[in-house]
Amino acid sequence: MIGAGYVGLVTGTCFAESGNHVTLVDIDQSKIERLTEGIIPIYEPGLKELVLRNAKAGRLEFTTDTATAVRNASIVYLAIGTPQGSDGSANLSALWSVVDSIAPHIHDDVIIVTKSTVPVGTNQAIFDQLFTLNGKRYHVASNPEFLKEGAAINDFMYPDRVVVGVRDEVVSDALRELYSPFLRTDKPFLSMSPESAELTKYVANALLATKISFINEMANLCEKMGGDINDVRRGIGHDQRIGFAFLFPGVGYGGSCFPKDVRALAAMAKNHDLPPTILEAVDHVNDQQKNVLMQKVQEHYSGNLAGMRFAVWGLAFKPKTDDIREAPALVLIDQLLEMGAAVCVFDPEASENVKAEYGDRLEYAEQAMDALEGANALAINTEWDMFRHPDFEEMKSKLESPTIFDGRNLYDPAHMRSLGFTYYSIGRPPVGNVSMVEA
Repeated sequence: MIGAGYVGLVTGTCFAESGNHVTLVDIDQSKIERLTEGIIPIYEPGLKELVLRNAKAGRLEFTTDTATAVRNASIVYLAIGTPQGSDGSANLSALWSVVDSIAPHIHDDVIIVTKSTVPVGTNQAIFDQLFTLNGKRYHVASNPEFLKEGAAINDFMYPDRVVVGVRDEVVSDALRELYSPFLRTDKPFLSMSPESAELTKYVANALLATKISFINEMANLCEKMGGDINDVRRGIGHDQRIGFAFLFPGVGYGGSCFPKDVRALAAMAKNHDLPPTILEAVDHVNDQQKNVLMQKVQEHYSGNLAGMRFAVWGLAFKPKTDDIREAPALVLIDQLLEMGAAVCVFDPEASENVKAEYGDRLEYAEQAMDALEGANALAINTEWDMFRHPDFEEMKSKLESPTIFDGRNLYDPAHMRSLGFTYYSIGRPPVGNVSMVEA
């Protein structure tokens, strides 16, 4: 497994858990040293226990020596990062570097499997590159990942489906056997062309992102027209054609997948002279949605935030992860700092990652309630379970004024009114002392 990042580490560990011998390879010496010492570089529920157990059993090893790792491997997985390039397309430079580095060391019958999210045609290009380098025709397949951060172990162990893109049945059979321990409940193993498999990953993420942007746009419309998005969501979600998944309004999506995959798919469409109208709208709506909380803050305080103090709960782009890539919380924090406000933040897992980026420009609370001390208001960006049932009386005692800007609709507005809070949420009317807005 080349690449010990999020996808490679989870995938390799889960394959080891099912009895395979897996060598995780990465060029980051410090990461490999930490993994060897049992220190996991990312937060993912259940991952540490699996890594330690399989490393102790000898099924999971870590190295920076690519040549030795691939020399006798029957399957070589490529789990290399494909970050967004300047034009929105995927940057494959690291992937090509790895392909060139393994070429002198792989044997004739090896199966090369691309786990990275790559543009359509990449698997064929890898096949061509290996043929150019070695003069041999290798088995090259696609196996896109569908892991949700915060639930990745469960997603891998109990997949909705496994998708592989192959050119011949021999490779399909080998990958089916590899995944057989995870498909015992008759979940489908879908074999298709590499091009279709590559597209499947992008299209799945783009459609989920579309649902999020759509419900957020409808939430903003509800606020303007006196509706309640939670009622509307229930009204449409019971339609079996629509369902409830990914129809929770908020402050936009973030992370390493949805933003870059929507933009990469749009870039592919443009390269084929197809206008990506919906994809560009999804991306635009999401960018705008990340400003919604700040708009409510500015309206409430008439735009004058200099010298004020805000508490921010939730920094990761979603709960059960420490990933802050494109997190909506960072947009709000940047805006508050720019307006001259002081900010104290809390997140149960992501605070260190934010501290590495912001340093002493922020204050960092050890506990959620500590962040509220002396704050004019609280802003919530991530729906960690620990935020759902706080001690509201303690919150009121610590806040300078009982004001909450809730970007994830964690609380019931009527209940917040009864407790004496001024409460703003997404797609629902504000309650409490909102006279500043109405004025």
